[in-house]
Amino acid sequence: MPISTPPPRVLGVAVPSPLRRLFDYRPAGAPPPGGWAPGLRVRVPFGRREVVGVVMECRERSELPLAELRPVAACLDAAPLPADWLWLCRFTARYYQHSLGDTLHQAMPVLLRQGRALEGRTRERWQLTAAGRDAPAETLSRAPRQAELLAMLAQHPHGLAAQAILAQSFSRDQLRALATKGLVASREEPLTARSRPDADQLLAEPALPLNREQATALAALHERLEAYHPCLLEGVTGSGKTEVYLQLIEAVVGRGRQALVLVPEIGLTPQTLARFRKRFRVPVVALHSGLTDHERLDAWEAAASGRAPIVIGTRSAIFTPLARPGAIIVDEEHDGSYKQQDGLRYHARDLAVARAHHHGIPLLLGSATPSLESLAKARSGEWRHLPLTRRATRHAPARLELIDLRGRPRQGGLIPPVLDAIRETLGAGHQVLVFINRRGFAPTLACHACGWLAECDACDARMTLHRQPPLLACHHCDRRRALPESCPQCGSIDLRPLGSGTERTEETLAGLFPKVPVHRIDRDSTRRRDAFEQALAEVGRGEPCLLVGTQMLAKGHHLPHVTLVVVVNADAGLYASDFRALEQSAQLLVQVAGRAGRAAHPGRVLVQTMHPDDPHLRLLAERGYAALAEQLLAERRAAALPPFRFLALLRLESAREEAAGELARRAAAALRGWLAERELAVECLGPVPAPMERRQGRYHLQVMLSAERRSALHEACAWLTAWLEAAPEARRTRWSLDIDPQTLS
Repeated sequence: MPISTPPPRVLGVAVPSPLRRLFDYRPAGAPPPGGWAPGLRVRVPFGRREVVGVVMECRERSELPLAELRPVAACLDAAPLPADWLWLCRFTARYYQHSLGDTLHQAMPVLLRQGRALEGRTRERWQLTAAGRDAPAETLSRAPRQAELLAMLAQHPHGLAAQAILAQSFSRDQLRALATKGLVASREEPLTARSRPDADQLLAEPALPLNREQATALAALHERLEAYHPCLLEGVTGSGKTEVYLQLIEAVVGRGRQALVLVPEIGLTPQTLARFRKRFRVPVVALHSGLTDHERLDAWEAAASGRAPIVIGTRSAIFTPLARPGAIIVDEEHDGSYKQQDGLRYHARDLAVARAHHHGIPLLLGSATPSLESLAKARSGEWRHLPLTRRATRHAPARLELIDLRGRPRQGGLIPPVLDAIRETLGAGHQVLVFINRRGFAPTLACHACGWLAECDACDARMTLHRQPPLLACHHCDRRRALPESCPQCGSIDLRPLGSGTERTEETLAGLFPKVPVHRIDRDSTRRRDAFEQALAEVGRGEPCLLVGTQMLAKGHHLPHVTLVVVVNADAGLYASDFRALEQSAQLLVQVAGRAGRAAHPGRVLVQTMHPDDPHLRLLAERGYAALAEQLLAERRAAALPPFRFLALLRLESAREEAAGELARRAAAALRGWLAERELAVECLGPVPAPMERRQGRYHLQVMLSAERRSALHEACAWLTAWLEAAPEARRTRWSLDIDPQTLS
């Protein structure tokens, strides 16, 4: 007789709370079919309300008397949530010094947080029975529509969904009549229900031929398909990185495994989905912020069950459970949008590294402009470096031409030689992309008489002038204000816009080229669902047009008819206080330049700048991103900055400046004292005001921790977190700890 394990007397439950601890409850009611186990969702009383938590420990004892423990209100699952997902959440909470309960809450779909079952929606599928397949033709001679329906189903051996049948003008009454006669039958199936086909049916269209560099990269990936194998695919824009992804996925899915593909922006998801679904016959599901709650749960469950061999998504998709993980691909791995900037401040790329290592599967990170962290790992040999130096087309990537802005008149931010180049390109029947990374009509509104500037009342920032609709808006706190009729300082009516934004450049170009369509693509113009995709579809027709856009256009979009790219102002990141600003500006310039000349015609890139002699900008223009990255790595090493040192940033904010400052000083002093006692090699710098000290009506300060060893940094962060949680004044000041910060703002 097998020995039965007695049920636990205490359940350690992680609840959605900022407190970094589990809460003890007593099991109640009938145990789940498999018994109590970590990973089961439970509904528990927490304070005056009930919340959905996750059982993380099953124990015999609690620090409190058992009689004082509150009972679990209900168990919501018959089986635990996926083990790989639980491991990833535990790792994330530990690494990013975050509450486990809040991490689990953020990592699961909304409907699971609300207590819904882990079940995807289903659909009804009808198909012929054995009697229906053998039925003589005259069986339905007196019911011609039923005969037509039977004949249609006979052409689909695996059946048809009810919606597809009804779309052909058949009715449910006809289906029920055939079912009553035993000729057809129905079954419920998940929306994502197609199982893996045979190997010769995997592809819906053949793979493209690879050039020598692509073939070499793919062969390197094939060498270790069953082991952790991190590779950096550094390929110039248009070099065919996506084809390498597709053929790697073909090998992975052919082995019965699943592939997870991360893309940086929701705008890239439809394009990537379309290409992947065109190539493969297997289900390809998406996970991104544009889905409804039901769609997200459907995709999550399809991935967790293994029915979806290919999962594509943005940052949060890294938390998608996989039944049979086979490979993880991170496209545009350098992109800053992989870092969550509030709440749980995780980096999806770094979690992809940890997850691939845990599962022992290949990891492929692709970019034309890799992050310095990834480049350092590749050049040290920790990761394999796979270069793609040639474009798939016969044209080499366009070089940056620096255009001196100094002392030249501008229209909508553009100078006459650049406007002439635009006119020439449009006359040749091609398209032009004008890149300006500023929304609105102008960066601010100014009084020409006294110099007054429209500033935000809640932030240390100027308000942006918009014309559609006319107003002043702060892009940091989203405050809006009507346009003043006169200067609030001196009363003058001579108010003028300063600088150019996408709206002003669009208006200028529409006036100069009235017969040419102008498409503005920024966050304001694409708020409507599918607006971005519709704009790109119009551009895809190939007719001469002008695209005016922000960095939404710079990331991975294939614009084959664009032969000229104009960067209105390249100086924004050259002299910023953030040590990563130059790296990020260079990446953005190279990425937007990569939209030019991707098809039959060569491209040209004009970069307007007030600093054409800046050594970093000139190095980028003359020798490319690789040379600039080499120099930046040397500068980072000399300055003891990432990737040669590890950072954490304590951010504090309060509506009262003195409250945030006092807590910051006390926390920094306490940490320095503890570090001295432990003789731990961690530097504590600050507190100092944040680059934008006042934002959204609150004062922001920072304390930076820096260490050569990651373990030492995490030990210090864990102590600091515990100190802050115990400090009474910390309850009145908002604070957060950012591990591996990507920005100091």
